[in-house]
Amino acid sequence: MKNLIAAAALLLSLHLYAQESEGNFPPPVEAPIINAVKTSTKITIDGRLEEADWNQAPMVADFFRREPRQGGEISFPTEVRFLYDDKHLYIGASCQDSSGIQGVRVQDLRRDFSWGENDIFGVALDPQNLKQYAQVFQTTPYGNQRDMQNFNGNTHDPGWNTLWRVKTQRTAEGFTAEFAIPFTSLRYDRPKAGEPVEWGVTLVRYARRAVEVSTFPAIPQSFTPYRMTYAARLQGIEVPPPAANVRIEPYTLYQFDESKTGDIVLENLNEAKLGLDAKWAINPRTVVDLTINTDFAQADVDRAVNNLERFNIFFPERRQFFLENSGIWAGGLQTSIRPFFSRTIGLQGSFNAVPAPIDLGTRFTQRTEKQALAALLVRQRETENSARANFGVLRYLKNYGRENNIGIMLTHRLDEEHQDLGLLQKNNTTITIDGQIRPTSEWDVQYLLTTSIDEESGEVGYAGRFFTGNRSNDFYYGWVTEYTDANYLPGMGFVRQTDVIRHNPGGYYIWRPKNIPWIRRYDPGFFVNFNHDATNPSKFQQASIYIFPIFTWFKDNSFLEFSATPTWQNINFDFAPLGLSIEKDRYFYTRYLIQYNTDLSKKWSGDIGYNFGRFYNGRRNTINAAARFAPIPHLAISLDYEYNALEGVGLEEKNLYTNLYTGSLRLALNPRVQLSTFYQYNSFGRQGRWNVRFSWEYLPLSFVYLVFNDTETDIFEPVNRDRQFIGKLTLTQQF
Repeated sequence: MKNLIAAAALLLSLHLYAQESEGNFPPPVEAPIINAVKTSTKITIDGRLEEADWNQAPMVADFFRREPRQGGEISFPTEVRFLYDDKHLYIGASCQDSSGIQGVRVQDLRRDFSWGENDIFGVALDPQNLKQYAQVFQTTPYGNQRDMQNFNGNTHDPGWNTLWRVKTQRTAEGFTAEFAIPFTSLRYDRPKAGEPVEWGVTLVRYARRAVEVSTFPAIPQSFTPYRMTYAARLQGIEVPPPAANVRIEPYTLYQFDESKTGDIVLENLNEAKLGLDAKWAINPRTVVDLTINTDFAQADVDRAVNNLERFNIFFPERRQFFLENSGIWAGGLQTSIRPFFSRTIGLQGSFNAVPAPIDLGTRFTQRTEKQALAALLVRQRETENSARANFGVLRYLKNYGRENNIGIMLTHRLDEEHQDLGLLQKNNTTITIDGQIRPTSEWDVQYLLTTSIDEESGEVGYAGRFFTGNRSNDFYYGWVTEYTDANYLPGMGFVRQTDVIRHNPGGYYIWRPKNIPWIRRYDPGFFVNFNHDATNPSKFQQASIYIFPIFTWFKDNSFLEFSATPTWQNINFDFAPLGLSIEKDRYFYTRYLIQYNTDLSKKWSGDIGYNFGRFYNGRRNTINAAARFAPIPHLAISLDYEYNALEGVGLEEKNLYTNLYTGSLRLALNPRVQLSTFYQYNSFGRQGRWNVRFSWEYLPLSFVYLVFNDTETDIFEPVNRDRQFIGKLTLTQQF
């Protein structure tokens, strides 16, 4: 009997190990525990971990490997300890690398860097134990800071910034990192007398040289490291009562603008102004944001795009105030149907138009374990070309079950009367119901139903989206159906196309070969894209099958793709990509793509793509090429090139050749002092533009910005030229 029990236990342990090594596995019944220790001496944030208190804190070292293969021995060990005092939570990490400093991979010293091409260590905290929310703090071996919010383990909010410090040291054994996160920057409940404080926490290490990702505790590789249902429990902290947590950020700005046609000055602006951003955490779950006389001089500018497709191009939001908490709005994850898209705010006309000043904006966010409530109000100033506008959004989200939710959202836009332009007052409203169902860890179901009511046109429109997908370590498959009728007009939103029903099923297999050491991952698959009219569902619009038999990452994370896209088109409307009028007819053609990029974490890197084949009644060849030289993280030079050759296309069977050149330079004295510049020239439209931006973080989250923009268009005579210089000083204080 004892032998049978022992054999059964062995089989069970082998089954659980195989499950953990190869496939998904559920969160543990009892989460692992991490104990923090109170300091006895002052902790100096220098990245050295030399204080005796670090040796007294329990060490976390049992990391779980997620990449390049799930499970097994880790090549890059990580040791982490937690300390605290009356004001801060301290995290010390020792990230070992047998190659020492030579093994470090960091591409540049930007704040809020992207995951992918840098060595990273980070922590995700869930101080409210919501299981669906995390505050994330990450760094590189050079001390870059990346902070963000994460919702449901998937939706990132990179616009969230808070006050914290980190220092690092690169050594012969790898690098060490020392975090100091003020309790005032963390949102937690007031502890009850006699009850221990317990927070959710996950740790992640990315060793870029070998593309090794490891976490504590174990999280399946098909999920992000922020899936807080798998979190460990951080215990032993004696936290102070939650503070008022008020943060103010006043700014002063000088701006010079000049627009010229030839030698004639059309517009000249020379002004100084003051503004204020403020944040008040009323309690750990409720936050109010305020912005007055807002300016976004420091935001990245959009790059030029030559659109050859029949759909609207989606340009992402880049402005800090609108990026923060953006993941809470309905439709925020996708780019086809968004009832609320913040880029419609603060601009004259459409979201690609000239900026319009924002007088006042406020946002309210309340998030608990059971629900979330959010509201946004913005007042946009009248200009010579646009009326005063008022924008309002109200959102309620109800959580139920383990990771499910259902929500409702209301948007309302009021454009006031503009007598000089002869514009009358008009209203636009949308009402949206949406939700997520996660029946198992692998399955996701998302739905969205929305209606718009537009006063100017008198139309009521409808749109909807349904998605279901299964994601595991071995495959992904899913189905998307989207519906947008001809009358759906979200005055504060974005739609890819109106009067369309779109179906997009497909998937891919994930193969990590054990016996081919130079291939890390191979994902062959296909996706179908079928579009037909919403008004008349029997009327076909467009269909394509994206087939990618070669979709391969190599051991160093270089990448190779070969794909074919058979395409069926029904052009029954006026369509002229880049001015080439396409005859109304039905077309079939196949496009082919070969794409390759080198290891993008090396000093020299590059990628090249060749897209070729027929295009309507002619041919189109497109070449994309990029090169990057980053000998040290303090210097990065990039060159990008796009070439389009359209031959025999359109009613007149014209030839059109376009060249789009982009060059950029980034210099950094350290993570706090940086200069970035880029120049772009588009031969279609004959437009060139410069953007130069200097930033100095002289205190935590307090900046000096100097920005220069110059755009010259010479497609017509005389030449049009717009120049702008902005100097901005911000100061952040937290109470």
